[in-house]
Amino acid sequence: MSKPAAPIPTGEIRPTPLAEALGERYLAYAMSTIVSRSLPDVRDGLKPVHRRLLYAMRQLKLDPEGGFKKCARVVGDVIGKYHPHGDVAVYDTLVRLAQDFAVRYPLVEGQGNFGNIDGDNAAAMRYTEAKLTAVAMALMDGLDQDASDFRPTYDGSEEEPVVMPASFPNLLANGATGIAVGMATSIPPHNVGELCDLLDGLIADPGISVEALAARMPGPDFPTGGVLVEDRAAIEEAYRTGRGSFRLRARWDVEKLSHGLYQIIVTEMPYQVQKARLIERIAELLADKKLPLLGDIRDESAEDVRLVLEPRNRTVEAALVMEQLFRQTDLEVRVPLNMNVLDAQAVPRVMNLKEVLRAFLDHRMVVLERRSRFRRDKIVHRLDVLEGLLKVYADLDTVVTLVRTADDPKAALVARFALSEIQVEAILNMRLRSLNKVQEVEIRQEHRALSAEKATIDALLTDEGQRWQSIAAEMAATRATFGLTTPLGRRRTELGAAPDPVAVPLEACIEREPITLVLSEMGWVRALKGHVDSLDGLKFKEGDQFRLAVKTWTTDRILVFASDGRFFTIGGDRLPSGRGQGEPIRLMIDLGPEAEILSLLIHQPGRRLLLASESGRGFIVQENEVVAQTRAGKMVLSLGEGDRARFCLPVTGDAVAIIGQNRKMLVFRLDEIPEMTRGRGVILQKYRDSGTADIKLFTLAEGLSWSLGERTRSETDLTLWLGKRAAVGRLPPNGFPRSNRFA
Repeated sequence: MSKPAAPIPTGEIRPTPLAEALGERYLAYAMSTIVSRSLPDVRDGLKPVHRRLLYAMRQLKLDPEGGFKKCARVVGDVIGKYHPHGDVAVYDTLVRLAQDFAVRYPLVEGQGNFGNIDGDNAAAMRYTEAKLTAVAMALMDGLDQDASDFRPTYDGSEEEPVVMPASFPNLLANGATGIAVGMATSIPPHNVGELCDLLDGLIADPGISVEALAARMPGPDFPTGGVLVEDRAAIEEAYRTGRGSFRLRARWDVEKLSHGLYQIIVTEMPYQVQKARLIERIAELLADKKLPLLGDIRDESAEDVRLVLEPRNRTVEAALVMEQLFRQTDLEVRVPLNMNVLDAQAVPRVMNLKEVLRAFLDHRMVVLERRSRFRRDKIVHRLDVLEGLLKVYADLDTVVTLVRTADDPKAALVARFALSEIQVEAILNMRLRSLNKVQEVEIRQEHRALSAEKATIDALLTDEGQRWQSIAAEMAATRATFGLTTPLGRRRTELGAAPDPVAVPLEACIEREPITLVLSEMGWVRALKGHVDSLDGLKFKEGDQFRLAVKTWTTDRILVFASDGRFFTIGGDRLPSGRGQGEPIRLMIDLGPEAEILSLLIHQPGRRLLLASESGRGFIVQENEVVAQTRAGKMVLSLGEGDRARFCLPVTGDAVAIIGQNRKMLVFRLDEIPEMTRGRGVILQKYRDSGTADIKLFTLAEGLSWSLGERTRSETDLTLWLGKRAAVGRLPPNGFPRSNRFA
């Protein structure tokens, strides 16, 4: 019988709670996403994929003055040497860095189809070519001078920079967006000339407050232009805290036509709004009749944006048309600001404006010191060589003799002239043509120049104030190359004042059409087209019948008063079509199961209503106060236990006639009823074991009238029934209907 196989060693096994293991692994994943993918570095404003892409293009010698190379070659180098991810993601990054409508200061110059503002994609990478721009070269200026640390790539075969030297303030100039695990960043682009002004101010006064810097920052400068209409206080608060948003609108003008007509021309789009998708959205709104002020839209864009908006008629104001479009489309957008970045220690945090600018200047100081020390070391090495050459130039014959006759010329030269290892190697590598008087003079001149440069660098490294002056000079050079006076650097986004709220009338937002509202006894509602006089042909569900009809318009608001004391508001444009039998009004409002509809009125702003309950209590309310904004309605008439609302009457005349179910009638003046916004109200008529049967508002001087079938009777002498509010009243005049109803 064979022995069982020995167990295969599995290494150390440590029992770990599942929650702890998941937490550790998720944290590792989150930090990898935050640091290695989503958040930019505050020093150079780049994410790892951007940094690796630019460095790979630099290694391919794709300088601005040189030729282009296929993007496929660039992407291949990036994913093969530096960035072990998909080629699609790398190519999309390259494309975006080349789009002048997506990046304020493009880092890549593209040749071929790189997409457009309509949202069309770029051509495949095998068809397009690219090279670096001057801005990208400014970001990498100093990489060969020990300005940045390098680290091994993912496979250890190459090295890549940890951060770019960045003489260009890329983080704020080009902005950044990214979503990490549990955090995100969103920084809009800014004008580099204005940034240089702020950096100069911070260099001159390191203690300047963030509020002062925020007050001097005009605002973002987007590559697609537009008009920034955010309130100034909100802009400053956003820069002070590092969080906020900016309100951006499209730029538009009015183009006059003949016969008093005009059209609106949109010439600049808001940032990151795709023109084709915007046009589709406006077309959908037009088809749904939600833009009644707009007649048509067409795209006449070539290289420049030109959207033509035609108003429905010449009497409509252009500002009103645009206000409606700003509210319903992406012609106005909110651009968020969330300056969540990695600091110099790769720690993610939200920085304010001053902290971001200070981090950039501190990085420039580190770069300046490293480059200066690198240059100083090179000078020291060269001076050492030159000093050795000058020693032997004084006795060239001896040098030649030693080289020709000595068994070990190197040792002989070191012993004869007291040379260092570096010096003797330089002498032995000299060419015969260099052994002339002219060459000696040139060496002495070079020695003097390098000695002077070394002294300058030594002074720079020992004087912090001088180093800040040097950084200020760098900012001046950046301003001169990319600032406001250059075609690339001119401000594109106009700074406008925050617009005053423009009240767009309801009738301007909805196409005004006549309709006839029909309500059935069971609460089914529909809207017939036009003002219909004859309703004989209407059909209702089995067991249902006609209740009322109201001629109105689609722009009107319908007020519904229910027996639970609530008011509901329905837009005339939301009523169901009259082609069928309509739909239950309960589907449009949250009407309680026990409540029923008492009144249906067309809203008239400024009108007053008398509300009364079955128990004989009530008050007057302004109609503007009862308009509800939600389906739940608005509670206006509060009710006691067992009570219910009964009456909602438009206020007319100067007197009130009220009759109870006990057949007692009371007349009193209307001004005895108080005006309230909500509540139970006051007692209108006092009852013992009864309730209100009917109420009528009338003019006392004209007398009280009531209906008797086909005829009407009036009573002008109301002395017997005239009294004070909350009285009991007395029996009505002879001949008053037994139904206790005025109509």
